[in-house]
Amino acid sequence: MGEEVAYDHISNNNSELMMKLQNDHVHGNKKQQQVYGDMFMEKKNKCGYFQMPLHYPRYKKSDYESMDEWKLDCLFIQYGLPVHGDLEYKRNYAISTFLWPTQY
Repeated sequence: MGEEVAYDHISNNNSELMMKLQNDHVHGNKKQQQVYGDMFMEKKNKCGYFQMPLHYPRYKKSDYESMDEWKLDCLFIQYGLPVHGDLEYKRNYAISTFLWPTQY
């Protein structure tokens, strides 16, 4: 039971970080986005922390090609992928990471 509470607490923190990332992206605050991303990765890298996303992303190539940068950032953070680069690089990285070659 205590583990469920801890997991809910971690999930809530992750959701809050994702919302902050989205909000900062809308307001053009790239530096703050990096701070939230670093905070999330720091929590993930602590001993004993592991979170497996429940579902593999179910997006099509066209979804990734039109996806907002903040959403890609959230997806990469959720899966523990530290991706840096421009929007085009992130879209191509998501396509090559989450789609089978036959789905390109």
